[in-house]
Amino acid sequence: MSLVTRLATAAILVAATLGGASAKEWKTVRIGTEGAYPPFNYLENGELKGFDIDIAKALCEKAKVTCTFVAQDWDGIIPALLAGKYDAIVASMSITEERKKQISFSNKYYNTPATFVVQKGSTITDTSPESLKGKVLGAQSSTIHSNYLEDVYGKAGAQVKLYATIDDTHLDLANGRIDALLSDKVVELDWLKSKGGECCKFTGAEYKDPKYFGEGVGVGIRKDDPDLVALFNKAIEEILADGTYKKINDKYFPFSVY
Repeated sequence: MSLVTRLATAAILVAATLGGASAKEWKTVRIGTEGAYPPFNYLENGELKGFDIDIAKALCEKAKVTCTFVAQDWDGIIPALLAGKYDAIVASMSITEERKKQISFSNKYYNTPATFVVQKGSTITDTSPESLKGKVLGAQSSTIHSNYLEDVYGKAGAQVKLYATIDDTHLDLANGRIDALLSDKVVELDWLKSKGGECCKFTGAEYKDPKYFGEGVGVGIRKDDPDLVALFNKAIEEILADGTYKKINDKYFPFSVY
């Protein structure tokens, strides 16, 4: 066999191999989100809105795919992704080692700390586990915040109460049924600027321990869709580079959440 023939044969084999392993051509991406976590995602007059939603739309535009949105209760958001109800999660989901056992993530698209909120009359200023022993602490269930409370504060003697939504957690704090709640600082800043400002305030330290709070917030994707991970990573780079991200950020926050 001549050298030319061997090279031609090799080229055909390579082309065949690449063709058989070609990535899926994404034209429509179904996005799952909670719709109950303002200002990141929420329902207004039946329409999904918020920072997550605007980011998802910008990413889909850069990736040249059509986005459709599905609202899903937080507790079932990963199972519904794995069941094929949608293709990606854009719902302020932190990238943690525990979640990476089930799903893949894009690179981060924001990263904000956790903090405690108490009633205005509260004397709690030290939020260490030792100081909150015997206190009733609340968080939204199945979150990095609930995991942290249960693992660190529950073991130190605090009582941990978990709620289906952040709104339920806010309600019990406002009504004095819990002593403090732990949540994302930006979410609580938004609440304190509106309804929560009448009753409650920030207290104590900010929390960023990667063991519990992860590497930031990313797009959650099934492990068997690495091409979609790559698509979103490229789109995240593009919106950061061309000012789209800053425009969306500034619409919601007076500081960068990246």
